Amino acid sequence: MDMHAIRSDGGARSPRVLVPTARDFTRRAFQCGLYEAQDVLCEVDDVELLRLRPRPGAAFPLRERWQRRLLYRDVSRKLVFANPGLERVRLTQDYDLFVAVCANYWDLLYLNAIEGWRDRCRTTVCWLDEMWLSEISRHKYWLHVLNQFDHVFLGYDGSVDAVSRAIGRPCRWIGGGVDTMRFSPYPRPPARAIDVYSMGRSWAGIHEALLSEASTKGRFYLHDTLPASDIEPYDHRAHRSMLGNVAKRSRYFVVAPGKVNVPAETAGQVEIGFRYYEGSAAGAVMIGQAPNCRSFRERFDWPDAVIEVKPDGSDVVERLAALDAQPERLAAISRRNAAEALRRHDWLYRWQQIYEVAGVAPSPGMIARGRRLHDLARLADADVTPARSTVSAFRSATA
Repeated sequence: MDMHAIRSDGGARSPRVLVPTARDFTRRAFQCGLYEAQDVLCEVDDVELLRLRPRPGAAFPLRERWQRRLLYRDVSRKLVFANPGLERVRLTQDYDLFVAVCANYWDLLYLNAIEGWRDRCRTTVCWLDEMWLSEISRHKYWLHVLNQFDHVFLGYDGSVDAVSRAIGRPCRWIGGGVDTMRFSPYPRPPARAIDVYSMGRSWAGIHEALLSEASTKGRFYLHDTLPASDIEPYDHRAHRSMLGNVAKRSRYFVVAPGKVNVPAETAGQVEIGFRYYEGSAAGAVMIGQAPNCRSFRERFDWPDAVIEVKPDGSDVVERLAALDAQPERLAAISRRNAAEALRRHDWLYRWQQIYEVAGVAPSPGMIARGRRLHDLARLADADVTPARSTVSAFRSATA
């Protein structure tokens, strides 16, 4: 059965941007950041957020699973254009811009439910976040699907050249980001009651060292106890708000390069994980490893962006003790991280990059958000509240 595209916000103005989303049927934790990116765009421009849905009785999960498996062997190269079992969508108007935000390659399959989207949209963009160099040769039977877009943006800088060669046209790096207004401690910095926060993947040695100190010295170490990336939150906005509220109340925030403990997938490729954007936006002091890659050196080029500790955790307790004794340095790191993120890492700036390449003028809402971000960054610059070595001292300083 056909279904007509409906504006997500019910607004009366005709939207100029079309963004399909799979949030109604796939909402694992690792996807929530990109749904947040879609939400930011909806807040600042006239966007039709096209909510795709499985077709009743189509056995969508089973069909999709088999389609994804068979893509690797499909010498006909046609299976990538098949609808995996979603309700068909018939567009009823034209748009200036179409953006498919894809966490993984299989998100591209969902676009097959939208009839004639290339004809209805003046400029089309694919934003494909995860694509490792080690996977490109295995994807040879479906990579050509990227050629149906006018512009292709990739989340991993190290994969751009190889994907460009594979499809015979230039791709661009876009990287990650965060809703900095959700994660920022400004304009009202809360007390940082959590000593160390670790979310997602981390080095086992660092985790064990922090666990040991938490049990013997009473440091408040908050960490995941479940494979969080595979869990589906009830609501992606509430999930992101919870993460932001915890991060902005944490003194230290553990970071590591993308998929740090899955060497079979990365094959030595080093990329920026989303944690760096989130930790810096929250104004936490990031501890771990700075990714040894060009993209990190470009986006996190300020002093003490990451306080290095050894992956085996042998020096983490000593490093934290030394930092605790330097409250002024901690305060400076916190302010600088928050300010730089507000100026450089909000999702707004990634959308501005796409708009510039696509030849679409920024909306008044985008301009207004940009001003607000810079106002908050100036607040961070001016904040002179010193960090304290203990939670109680910090609370008294901010009471």
